[in-house]
Amino acid sequence: MPHSQTSAPRDSQVGGVRLARGASPWLLPTVATAAVSLLRARRSGVAKAVAVPATALAAGMLWFFRDPEREIATGRVISPADGVVQSIMPWKDGRTRVAIFMSPLNVHVNRAPLSGTVASVEHIPGGFVPAFNKESENNERVVWHFDTELGDIEMIQIAGAVARRIVPYIPQGTKVEQGDRIGLIRFGSRVDIYLPEGVEVAVEVGQKTVAGVTRIDRD
Repeated sequence: MPHSQTSAPRDSQVGGVRLARGASPWLLPTVATAAVSLLRARRSGVAKAVAVPATALAAGMLWFFRDPEREIATGRVISPADGVVQSIMPWKDGRTRVAIFMSPLNVHVNRAPLSGTVASVEHIPGGFVPAFNKESENNERVVWHFDTELGDIEMIQIAGAVARRIVPYIPQGTKVEQGDRIGLIRFGSRVDIYLPEGVEVAVEVGQKTVAGVTRIDRD
């Protein structure tokens, strides 16, 4: 059976590359500048000087905002983000927090770690400390709660030093399938997921994760 992707339709495609929903405000002006400068480069020295960096920036934006299809893995909890496991920390209430750092080179579309219903989506304003810094817990963030077969699952999207906007794709009350696209963090950032008490962590600090593919918990 095809996996559901109705929760977050994509913006568009460029040259066969699927682009993340929410990319347009950054991508369109960059691509337009590159296209105009390339067209005028033969007749204008200024345009020629602009064309090279503008084209490189546009190519970088296309790479950053890519949104590839994934073959969604099986398992109770799968990674919501591409990146590297930054820390695994037992929490006072018995849960375990797994923090995944996302560099600008990673895909920045986040996915639902389990099937269930979005119980709440809360945007919390804050700073923009680098996401690998402990003080980044006070950064701008979006806190998600999912009502799942394991109970309440909390996931937090945290903005980094460059990221200035978190774009949730779906509202409270939405039913999601495991691996559905749920939101985008523009540029470097972090995603935390809290595993319920009694759920054993299957990943290690320093391990790379792939959203929708890497299993986070162990049987």
